[in-house]
Amino acid sequence: MSVAPEKMQEGRWLRGLRSFLAWFDTGSDPIAAGAQEDGIDWARIVPFVGLHLACLMVIWVGVSPIAVVAALVSYVVRMFAITGFYHRYFSHRSFKTSRVAQFLFAMLGATAVQRGPLWWAAHHRHHHAFSDQPDDPHSPVQHGFIRAHLGWFLINKGFAPDLSRVRDLRRFPELRWLDRFDILAPIAYAVGFFALGSLLARTAPELDTSGAQLLTWGFFISTVLCYHGTYTINSLCHVFGKKRYETGDDSRNNWLLALITLGEGWHNNHHHYPVSTRQGFYWWEIDVTYYLLRVLSVCGIIWDLKPVPAHIRADVAQSGMLSSEQTQ
Repeated sequence: MSVAPEKMQEGRWLRGLRSFLAWFDTGSDPIAAGAQEDGIDWARIVPFVGLHLACLMVIWVGVSPIAVVAALVSYVVRMFAITGFYHRYFSHRSFKTSRVAQFLFAMLGATAVQRGPLWWAAHHRHHHAFSDQPDDPHSPVQHGFIRAHLGWFLINKGFAPDLSRVRDLRRFPELRWLDRFDILAPIAYAVGFFALGSLLARTAPELDTSGAQLLTWGFFISTVLCYHGTYTINSLCHVFGKKRYETGDDSRNNWLLALITLGEGWHNNHHHYPVSTRQGFYWWEIDVTYYLLRVLSVCGIIWDLKPVPAHIRADVAQSGMLSSEQTQ
């Protein structure tokens, strides 16, 4: 039975409207009726593409020392929010905190424009359950570099995680609200940079900055760099690096990616013992996220950081891959 052209046109308009509404309310329609799970909803990913294109504004707004500093600080703060809170706290519950701090951590993580904490944690827990198996959504071994790096969350299936994996988080209505309206935090963050740049342009013109310049560097450029820094753990840390432990997958330790991602590059360590707060198991494995979490613990903001048990590290020490002088 054929469908009238006007009905097909109406269907496309409705799908487009649902995609637009999903920019602001991710609970409005996780997957449009009849959409292919592996198909890309191009209307829905306009904000993601737009953030990349917005970096070209640098041609017009230029650069200044304070803009570069803003981009660097914004990158580090939000990378830490993703690695320390979205990953090590919400995904793996590797430490404890108060309910108020939990929400504030979630808000900070949401400013990185990597969706909400439930979405992020649900997908990550799924990854660990099927690491480098066919059902792993971002395995480069199974699906290739592009799909592992960013394609997995651009397809329709990526918009609807299995929330049964985050029942512990779903019991908090404030987290469900933030997850549903995850665009609000990035908008507020971007407006803040524009307001700060405009204020500095009036009160400290010698800094040679503006609202548009700080918005471009502090939000757009910083966000895109944080995006692709995070994505490398999926796409590169299962291909390049060293395997200290046999984990049943291709996770690897990569010191360069550990620097870029504040410690996430010790990925083989992490897959060997995911619940540890610390991913750099040894003193020479730089793990900035862990150091910052230790500071928060000293301040009493978080507590009960889960250590790496001696027998976990001894698994490799006993195999002769490390000398006794290197272990601690």
